[in-house]
Amino acid sequence: MEKKIKNICKKNNVKFIINDDPLLALKLDADGCHLGQKDMNIKTAKKILGKKIIGITCHNSLNLAKKAIKAKADYIAFGAFNQSKTKKTKYVASVKILNKVKKLTKIPTVAIGGINAVNYKNLLLNNANFLAISGYIWKNKKYKPLQAVERLK
Repeated sequence: MEKKIKNICKKNNVKFIINDDPLLALKLDADGCHLGQKDMNIKTAKKILGKKIIGITCHNSLNLAKKAIKAKADYIAFGAFNQSKTKKTKYVASVKILNKVKKLTKIPTVAIGGINAVNYKNLLLNNANFLAISGYIWKNKKYKPLQAVERLK
């Protein structure tokens, strides 16, 4: 299954990022790994993954973002920007955090949480470089995954 996903990513020129597990990312020769706040620390992950991409969840915290920037994360993720059925919303982020972070760094930002065809543009207009979208694509009762993606263009 992982090889299949990796090949789909490669074919579409999309990075193959493993969530939470640098050892699995290394084993699968993924492009990188995303680390949550309760996962392995970035220093250890960098020793395992070398030059591969490592992103860090920063929830809604400028302090966590500063730590990730200092640790040389390749990107920093914020959210949830909206209510989500994919994951329980523990932290609520607003576009203010994206705008504040852009004054501190050029590191790319990722927005996550309840993102759909109605609310995604506002995040992009407020300094989100990338969007992590799951439920709208995979659990959409109205559109099949490809149709859902098409609505985001």
